[in-house]
Amino acid sequence: MTALPLEKAVEIIDAAFAKGADLKLKPLGVSVLDAGGHLVAFQRQDGASFLRPQMSAGKAYGALAIGMGSRRVEAFAKERPHLVAGISDVSGGRVLPVVGGVLIRDKTGAIIGAVGISGDTSDNDEAAAIAGIEAAGFTADPG
Repeated sequence: MTALPLEKAVEIIDAAFAKGADLKLKPLGVSVLDAGGHLVAFQRQDGASFLRPQMSAGKAYGALAIGMGSRRVEAFAKERPHLVAGISDVSGGRVLPVVGGVLIRDKTGAIIGAVGISGDTSDNDEAAAIAGIEAAGFTADPG
């Protein structure tokens, strides 16, 4: 069994969508990646734009690639844009240094994956990601 099984990834997505509904957010796209940056699950709400899969996965991938939530990745990109540009280049352009990517930690504190959400404001995307992670029994690490 993987540290982040499909069942838990779907639970994260369902809870993130529920938080989005509570906050009356725009339609969201939610990507859940394992610790190796591999997609475990993705869902897009009706009405979400067509690039939500890439954008949400890019937020999660960036958090995993750098080892910090995308709130810090975004700040890091502003402080050292040349380094983040290089990281984006070596990742094949997969890193999106924008708030909305949150690391998933297990009970021991180990990173087991990340959630990326795109669709509303970055702060709201992050809030939905945190809610999804916590509802699934994990610790959210936004940065």
